[in-house]
Formats: sequence, structure tokens, C-alpha cells
Amino acid sequence: MKSRRNVELRLGLLAVGITGLGYVLVQLPEKSDIPADLWFFVTIFVGLYVLAHMAVLQFAPNADPSLLPLAAMLNGIGFVTISRLDPDLARTQVGWMAAGMAAFFGTLVVVRRIRTLERYRYTFLLLGLLALLLPLAPGIGKTINGARLWVGIGPINFQPGEAAKVLLVIFFAAYLVDKRELLSSGSRRLGRLVLPSVKHLGPLLLAWAVSILVMVMQKDLGSSLLFFAVFGAMLYAATERAAYLITALVLFVGGATIAHRLFDHVQDRVTTWLDPWPVAADEGFQVVQSWFAFGTGGFSGTGLGRGNPQLIPNAPTDFVFSAIGEELGLIGAVAVIAAILMFVGSGFRIALEAERPFPKLFAAGLTVIMGVQTFVIIGGVTRVIPLTGVTLPFISYGGSSLVANFVVLGLLLRISDDNARARGLVRRRTSAPTGATPS
Repeated sequence: MKSRRNVELRLGLLAVGITGLGYVLVQLPEKSDIPADLWFFVTIFVGLYVLAHMAVLQFAPNADPSLLPLAAMLNGIGFVTISRLDPDLARTQVGWMAAGMAAFFGTLVVVRRIRTLERYRYTFLLLGLLALLLPLAPGIGKTINGARLWVGIGPINFQPGEAAKVLLVIFFAAYLVDKRELLSSGSRRLGRLVLPSVKHLGPLLLAWAVSILVMVMQKDLGSSLLFFAVFGAMLYAATERAAYLITALVLFVGGATIAHRLFDHVQDRVTTWLDPWPVAADEGFQVVQSWFAFGTGGFSGTGLGRGNPQLIPNAPTDFVFSAIGEELGLIGAVAVIAAILMFVGSGFRIALEAERPFPKLFAAGLTVIMGVQTFVIIGGVTRVIPLTGVTLPFISYGGSSLVANFVVLGLLLRISDDNARARGLVRRRTSAPTGATPS
């Protein structure tokens, strides 16, 4: 599979080159010469990518060649945009990129066969729930920008919910492998519907309860929607029954309606979503400024470094897509969406190619995380849905999110490599002469 890795290397170096060019263009409106730190950052990007490529070459040589370059491209676009908005944050982001690459390398080294994760499903469930609820713990839990998502230990702040996403998807994939036949067939009738026993619906009800708890206690609509959407999609993928999708939607809408009636912060988010103009100087300021940014960018954008995306509060995190839309225009925004869609498409292809049910469901769940998270944040800044606080994968500023994204990337590459190895083994067995032992 040397040709795959060569393609991966060339595409990745192209992504690094585009990142370097973008960094130069961002600096030129303020400085007439090439930035002095250009070669420093280019060297770091090239070094990190080559190390990641070597890790794949060593530990997952048969994996899909498109995922790593797409991640590098998205990460590069994010760095260029963040450096435009806040140079200090950009330097910090480089450190988080190195941490993400270390997590990516560790994932490939530690997880040598994806099926080994299936054995520890309940351990991952416990760790996932602990990570999800850790911000509620007194003393270490922190509320930032109105959401209690953070844990502070000394000078370090992080979001354990980012790790919880991956941990809970491992458990849910393993559980559905065991129960998919019972969930598909059912044992009780409700009119025309055939439903499984209540005890087998426990994980769905648990996911619903946890998502509502996150929405209420942590004031985080985005993570709540993300968790439940991922679990609902995985349940449908395991059973192929649309009734579960409908049931999941009804449960979430019901819980969200109750939360809207009981809690002021949920009411504020929905009211701002429906009509931000009366509160354009207060709660609706971010959304209104986001709209102005997209309108200013138009079709081709104002040009890198020539817009005013810094007028949007939290632009490097929640509204980084608005900054891209202003300076790169509709063309740049569509290019980002297309790159994410290609990443998601590759993830689903890996899921379809998996022969065993656990890696199939696990790859699908990881991919749904990336797709739903993208929809939630882009839908929020464009006012398709209420604004939430999730990050745009690989692009937004944020250490916890970036590290989690690189772990997801490593796991998808591991599943892809396992798929290729299984196909190669089948081909060798079917092509071996009768009575011969395949080497």
C-alpha cells in the first residue's frame, strides 16, 4: 500500500503549503514584507505532518489516504483564521496541535486492533459518564461564557465532555452489537409498531436523560443535541428501523420543550434564534454580527486580513466559520463545508467496508460526531437552529476539541487499516490453491 501513503504525503504537503501561503496573505495587509516567523510555523507544520504520516506508515499502512490530508487542510485553515483574529491564540493553538498529534500517535500505538475496545464497554461507559458530569463537581467545575463545561486544575482548563463523546460511542457501539437482534425484532406490540422490551431500551433512555441533564445543568444546548443525535443515529444504523429515529426525535423535542418552559437560559436562546433584532445590542449581538460578516464577504470575500471578523465576539471559537465567510466569501465557506463532507463521506465508507458489526457501528458513530457537530455550529451561526457552543472540527480554537478530533482521526484510520487487512486476508485465502496453506 505504498502508493496510498505516497498520495497521503503529497496531499498533506499541499495542505501545509496552502497554510503557509494563507499565513503570508493574512500578514501582508499590516506588514509590507514576509512575516519573520513564517518559516518557524511552516517548519512546525511540515514536521508535525511528516511525523503523523510516518505514524500511519508504521502502524496503519493500509488505511484510507484521504483522512489525514483533509484534517491537515481544515486545521491549516483554522490556524490561518485564528492568526488573523488573535496572534496570541494562534501560537497557543500550535501547541494544542502538537498535543493533538501526540494523542493521534498514541491512539495508533495503543489501539492495535479496534475490537479490543469492545471488551471494556462498561469501563468506557463509566469513564464517559464521569467525564461528562465532571464539570458539575464543586471546586473544579468552571462556568465560562454562561456554560458549565470546563474543569480547572491549576492553570489548566479543559472540557472533559470532548473525551466523553468518544468514550460513550465505544460503549454504545459495543452494546448495540449484543442487542441489535432484540432491538430489531421486538417483543411487544403498540398498534402497528413492534417494540422491544423496555430493559433493552435502557441505553436510549439513559442517553436521553444524560442529554437533558447536560442541557439543564451545564446550559449547553449543543452538546446535548450532539450526544442524543449520535446515539439515535447509531441505534438506527444497528437496527435499520426508522421508528427509533422517530422515537429519539420525540424524546428530544419533549425534553427540550420541558426545559424551555422551566429554564430562562433555554428561553433566551430560542427567543434570540427566532428574532435577534430586538436584542441586537445584547443577547443577539453575536448572531447579528455574524450575519453582517457573511453579507460583507459576499461571493468571493473581502480577502484574507482585509475584513473585520474581530468585531464578532468569540470569533476564534464559536464563530470561526463567520470569519471564514467574511474574508473568503461564499467560495471559501463552501470549500470548508466540502472538505468536512469529504471527511464525513470517507468515514461512512470506512464504516460500510467493515465486515464486523462493532467496527462498523463504531466508525459510523465517530463519523456522525463530526457531521452533527459541524451542522450544529454552522447551523447556529447562520441561524438555521438556535446558537450553541460546540466547535467546528479541526478549525475552531480549543485544545480539548482539537485533541479529541485527532483521536477520532486515529481511530478511523485504525478501523480503515483493519478493514484493508481483512480484505487482503480474504483475497489470499480465496486465491490459494486447494490444499495449500496461505502464507
